[in-house]
Amino acid sequence: MAQNTWSIVQQGNSGIIPLELINLTPTLALMYDRPYTNPLKLPNGESAWAGLWHFDTNTATPLEIQTNSFCASGGFISNGTHVAVGGQPVDDIPGWGNATDGRMGVRLFGPCTSADGTGPGCTVFEDPETLHLVVTRWYPTALRIADGSLFIIGGSDILTTFNAADIAQNNYEFFPPRKGEEGTVRPSKFLEDTLPANLFPRGMVLPSGNVLIIANNQSVIYDIETDTELLRLPELPNGVRIGVPFDGFAQLLPLSPPLYEPAVIACGGSNKPDTITLEEMSVNDVATTQCQRITLTAAGVAAGWEIDHLPDPRVMAETVMLPSGDIYIVNGAHTGYSGYPSVGDSGATGTNAANPATQGIMYKSTLPLGQRITQVGIPTSPIPRMYHSAATLTAKGNIMVAASNPHPFVLDADNNPNNLSFPSEYRVEYFNPDFITNNSPRPVISKSPSQLAFNANGTLTVTIPASLAAGELQVSLMDMGFVTHGWHAGQRLVFLEHSLSGSTLTITAPPNGNIYAPGPGWIYVVADGVWSEGVQIMIGDGGAPPRPAQGVPVTITSL
Repeated sequence: MAQNTWSIVQQGNSGIIPLELINLTPTLALMYDRPYTNPLKLPNGESAWAGLWHFDTNTATPLEIQTNSFCASGGFISNGTHVAVGGQPVDDIPGWGNATDGRMGVRLFGPCTSADGTGPGCTVFEDPETLHLVVTRWYPTALRIADGSLFIIGGSDILTTFNAADIAQNNYEFFPPRKGEEGTVRPSKFLEDTLPANLFPRGMVLPSGNVLIIANNQSVIYDIETDTELLRLPELPNGVRIGVPFDGFAQLLPLSPPLYEPAVIACGGSNKPDTITLEEMSVNDVATTQCQRITLTAAGVAAGWEIDHLPDPRVMAETVMLPSGDIYIVNGAHTGYSGYPSVGDSGATGTNAANPATQGIMYKSTLPLGQRITQVGIPTSPIPRMYHSAATLTAKGNIMVAASNPHPFVLDADNNPNNLSFPSEYRVEYFNPDFITNNSPRPVISKSPSQLAFNANGTLTVTIPASLAAGELQVSLMDMGFVTHGWHAGQRLVFLEHSLSGSTLTITAPPNGNIYAPGPGWIYVVADGVWSEGVQIMIGDGGAPPRPAQGVPVTITSL
């Protein structure tokens, strides 16, 4: 397999701080921010806090929304609509827009099919009076599940560095609500037990349909259908915690047929105790290099967490899944914690974290322990990407990296009286593998189906360059997830069964919605480690949730 060398180019200005970033189409990404004095303006002259990023021109256009979208979560549902949930209370600050309380917010976008984002479905729909969550949620997590709806996990009632029993939303709900559960939430003992570090819980849907949730230093496998905790996993080793504000990263690794055996990594963060006080915390507290992995089968859980190490400490880093199955780890810092300035010792930077991690890391998920983690061929960016940074894979096959704002206001050349570090960042970068930088031959998908039923076959017309034809061929079905705060909720890669005859590539869709939930996705063809541009596809019948069971059951080993 080819060893890619990466390079970085800076292109364009985001206009808002896209701390929530969602890849919509080959030409558009959706961006949400907090109501600030951003340079991107609405038609009425007020600052925007939502917008569309145009990949073809590297420019941003504003979107009008009502509620405060800051610190939300979300995902696509089964009909292709994007849903953002939760958010921030009112920011009653002159010049910061007119956002209403977003903590129960539900923001619907699309499907938007026009390339320039001006057609039907290319606006945000809100109706806060009648369309809202059951409870207020700040820092929740949302995951698309097998019926195409969103499973919403946790959060807090108000802004906080550490969650607490009197403000925590230690519960679950669904959007749309499940029949018989309208207006109610499901209490969660696991979330209670993981206080005070359970904000933005790291949740992943397993091939069994159960959900793995990681918070603080604990993990649980939860059965959605029976509302039952099935199993608590061993704690993360050596006192490591990845929940907010310790803020390590977690990722479900690629799923491969026929068994779709799931494994998860949880890396970085801190080994400080969760009893530490804000006064005791320092911007110079060193994060951990520890990177653990567990296979979520009976045998894998019995074996426990397998410990590896990153080349340097990481906090607030995030994972970008690549079509090859490797993971590009980017952004964040080497010391400190997530959050706006709140620690006892904020040092010269006036922030919660310092010492930016400007060189990424590649995690090669298929290699054995000791060979998975490398920085060979990984460049260093001149732009610190701290708290509130974001990154996503694009249809072109490169990585868009944007944002950073560790201060509770726009900090720039015109508004930095104390000469604070890490100003608000609007510059956009693209991280390019060498085959994009050099315009080298790569697989091409010239024709593909727009929709595919579960367990059904479809055909793509492809071109595989002769220079790559001897290497391994893979077909990747991907969801890029909802990117925010170093956490890509719902990010997923499923390798598809396939056969190639000449230029005809026959693929088989995932067998059912537990393997890949019904809804939109992207297909990439990978030859010898080099991937094509992505094409969009709808998996399943495309109906609104909740969808009846689709596809066929399969034998799996997943818990």
